[in-house]
Amino acid sequence: MSRPKIIKNLKQKNSELSQYDIEGVIDTFCKDIEKALKEGRKVELRGFGNFFIKKIKEKYSARNPKTGELIYVPEKNKVRFKASKKLKKLINE
Repeated sequence: MSRPKIIKNLKQKNSELSQYDIEGVIDTFCKDIEKALKEGRKVELRGFGNFFIKKIKEKYSARNPKTGELIYVPEKNKVRFKASKKLKKLINE
């Protein structure tokens, strides 16, 4: 589902709110999640799941699959998501 579809659905369910207000809520929500992850904190949405940062170790002997040459891959952070039991159960019904 895309951002405009989410806004459209929220507008249908909450007709008293303007589209501008709904966009503001979604932007604030996303920016708060980004800020927390950037600071290294975990974001928990009860009944939905957890967003967290996982450090990926550096690799000294990775290969470029196209050329076959050895390259260095530095350490980096990746965002991971773990679904809650409730969400897993809902999806698998």
